[in-house]
Amino acid sequence: MAPIVSGIALAEIAALMGDVARANILSCLMDGRALTASELTWHSGVSAQTASGHLAKLSEARLISMTKQGRHRYYRLASPEVAQAIEALMAVASFGPKRHRPVGPKDEALRRARTCYDHLAGRLGIALADALTGQDYLVLSDSAGVLTEKGQRFLCSFGIGLEEGGKSGRRGLCRTCLDWSERRPHLAGRLGAALCTRMFDLGWVERIKDSRALTITASGQRGLKEVFGIEPQG
Repeated sequence: MAPIVSGIALAEIAALMGDVARANILSCLMDGRALTASELTWHSGVSAQTASGHLAKLSEARLISMTKQGRHRYYRLASPEVAQAIEALMAVASFGPKRHRPVGPKDEALRRARTCYDHLAGRLGIALADALTGQDYLVLSDSAGVLTEKGQRFLCSFGIGLEEGGKSGRRGLCRTCLDWSERRPHLAGRLGAALCTRMFDLGWVERIKDSRALTITASGQRGLKEVFGIEPQG
């Protein structure tokens, strides 16, 4: 059972996320990759010294984790729960007052397909959830999902194994995450991560530089239609 969080602790975490530079750092790490301090400094829009202070505070609060490799230090989000909290805040922000800012190509790319930590989001993520539930492979509730026997056979044939055990086994099999652009839940948990990894391995999706938006490749267009009955647009 999770401990009860005090208002003070909640306010402290909210204050950390509330700084614009730190919010930019956390948002940048939402693509699931580990980035260097220099890369995060560029994305945060502040000086290297200031970014270093922000990274220290985020690390101390266990919102991000750091790994040393040679002379470099790599940072990533500390857990899927942190990523889920950030995505939820993005969803809440999307319901707020409309900003007078024209929608550009980068916005459309993010809405079409993107990574949300280690799983797929945007219209592609929603389409996958719809395809799996529509073919009775998955039964979704408000916050989680259950694979049917038919779904387990399908995933096995698609090259995905979701065996229990190890560190990943303690993570929920299928959780839902409210998609900030589509305002509907996409798939998270081990299932969401496995689908995302498999599509990268097959070359169905590719990363767009300096963004967590994804390009759906020509083979991805064909594969999504043949395997899931999805016809991505654009």
